Amino acid sequence: MEYRTLGKTGLSVSRLGFGALFVASVTQGDAGEAHRAIRRARECGVNFFDTAPGYGDSEKVLGEGLCGVERDGIIVETKLGGRPQPFLPQDRDGLMRSIEESLKNLKSDRIDLVLIHEPDRADQYNWWTDWEKVEGPVLDVLAELKRQGVIKYTGLGGTGTTHLAHLVRSGKFDVVLSAFNYSLLYREAALEVFPAAKATGTGIILGSPLQQGATAARFDAVMANPPSWMSRMRVEQFKALYRFLDDIDMPIHEAGLRFVLSNADVDCVLMGSRDVGEVEANVAAVEKGALPKDVLARLDEIAAMVPFRPYGEPFSMGWAMRSPYEEKRLGLV
Repeated sequence: MEYRTLGKTGLSVSRLGFGALFVASVTQGDAGEAHRAIRRARECGVNFFDTAPGYGDSEKVLGEGLCGVERDGIIVETKLGGRPQPFLPQDRDGLMRSIEESLKNLKSDRIDLVLIHEPDRADQYNWWTDWEKVEGPVLDVLAELKRQGVIKYTGLGGTGTTHLAHLVRSGKFDVVLSAFNYSLLYREAALEVFPAAKATGTGIILGSPLQQGATAARFDAVMANPPSWMSRMRVEQFKALYRFLDDIDMPIHEAGLRFVLSNADVDCVLMGSRDVGEVEANVAAVEKGALPKDVLARLDEIAAMVPFRPYGEPFSMGWAMRSPYEEKRLGLV
């Protein structure tokens, strides 16, 4: 396993991290298999584990999975957001209670890294008293927790690009986790977020590298009979990607992971593995290293077919692809 220094934190992180969203009981359902997946990831050299209060009981499952595992060298990251309910993002006491619950769930007396969850979407969490100056009570809470030694580093975990980059440029954070916006077919984070992070020495973690399943497997049948919400050019783009992967005889999940890690700006990419088999498949893909330059060049051409997400396209493409014709459930009608 390759390791990188995570921005200005000085932490040495495995380039492949473990995103614990999908080991939560609501998605996994088998706690024993979830624990085995967590432990297998560690055996394979993964030392970075990501979770959040908003991921069901993910924190609790991760804490249980790491029981009996030597914690030295392991880096655990969680987030603030969504807890307690009703969640008030500018309530200092509520934020402190959330951290206390995270410590309990993770079975630890400290947390290496705490991110502000969805800091770039005012319609979800209104964190800031001043958006332009990037000010809000959450910063005072994080600073106090740092002084107490409860947390080591702070960061942002967002799913946008423009506002997220603005927050990164403030220089007030150690790490940024960018989700959904850098993968085989989506490149917006490279235009805004990555340059801002590089300029401020902010570590870059990449979430949803396989678009929560949209590029973890192939959907040839969907492309042959596309749903009404999928733009014509997106369909043509997927077909072009599938043809190219056939030409080079490469599984789509391998191409997706190796593509992200071919970018030297990315410190760590999170796999959303549910079980031991998925962990081992992802580790095996990453161990093959960066993609050849000619492959990257062709992938760039394919990505350029749809440079920005079309209006009306479901944000979480992976979920939509698995149920492509349920337009009411997707909120499209």
